[in-house]
Amino acid sequence: MNPLIADEAAPRGARHGHGTTALSVNVNKVALLRNTRHLGIPSVVRAATLALEAGADGITVHPRPDERHIRAHDVHDLAALLKQWPQAEYNIEGNPFHNLMDFVRAVRPQQATFVPDSEGQFTSDHGWNLAADGGRVRPLIDECRALGVRVSLFMDAEPQAMALARAVGADRVELYTEPYAAAHGTPAQARELERFAAAARAAAAASLGVNAGHDLNRANLGDFLRAVPGVLEVSIGHALVADALELGLAETVRDYQRVIRRAAAPDTAPAAAP
Repeated sequence: MNPLIADEAAPRGARHGHGTTALSVNVNKVALLRNTRHLGIPSVVRAATLALEAGADGITVHPRPDERHIRAHDVHDLAALLKQWPQAEYNIEGNPFHNLMDFVRAVRPQQATFVPDSEGQFTSDHGWNLAADGGRVRPLIDECRALGVRVSLFMDAEPQAMALARAVGADRVELYTEPYAAAHGTPAQARELERFAAAARAAAAASLGVNAGHDLNRANLGDFLRAVPGVLEVSIGHALVADALELGLAETVRDYQRVIRRAAAPDTAPAAAP
C-alpha cells in the first residue's frame, strides 16, 4: 500500500507504521529547464512517469503565479497522468492566497501544501505565522477538506506552533528543513535534529501527520529520518534532479528509496554520505 494514501480507519494524518516514509518527487526543476527553450523538452510528464516507474510514491509541484517553472497546463497534465497511477499521490504546493486554490478546485489533488510565499519569492524560506494568519487560512483549509483534499501547512520546526496548526484544521505539517540541511555535518547538526524531533513529537501530540522538505538530499536524509519520529512523507526536488544528471532519474529515485529503507531498518548506523 502506498504510505501516502490515508488509512480510512486511522486519525487524520496518522502514521501507518514504522518505516513508511514516502518519497514525493518535486518536478519543478524539470519544468524550469524546459522553459529556457520552446521545444517542450525535457517533458515534465515524462519525468514524472520515469520517477513513478522507478518507485516514487508521489509527485509534487509548486506552481508559482509567474509560471517560472510549473505552468498551469503542467498541473492538469500531471493530474491526468496520476489517474493512471492510483497508488501514487499528487501534492500541489503554493500560497492559498495566490493561485493554489484554483488548482485545488480544478484537479482535487490528494494533498495541498499551503506555503506562505510572496509572489516573487525565489524559493520557500519560512513557515506560517499562524498567530497572524490563522484566521485567513482556516476557511481555505475547510474548503480543501470539503473537496476531499488533505491539507499540510509548511511550518518552521517550532513545537509550540503545532497546536496552532491543528487548531486551524490542518491534517499535516511539512517541516521546513533548510536549517537542518545547512547544519548537517557541522557541530550544530545534533541541536537541529533535536529541534526537529521535538517539533515532530509536538505535531504527533496534536494529532497531526508530519511531512518534511527543503534541501534534503541523499547525504542528509537518512540522518534526518533516523532522528525525527513519524515522518510520513518527504518532498524532494532540487537535489534529486541534480543527482539525476549524474545517475539518471530512475536510478536516483531508487537510491533515495534505498536511503529511506536504510533509515527505517532497526539498529542501523548512519550511512556514509554518497
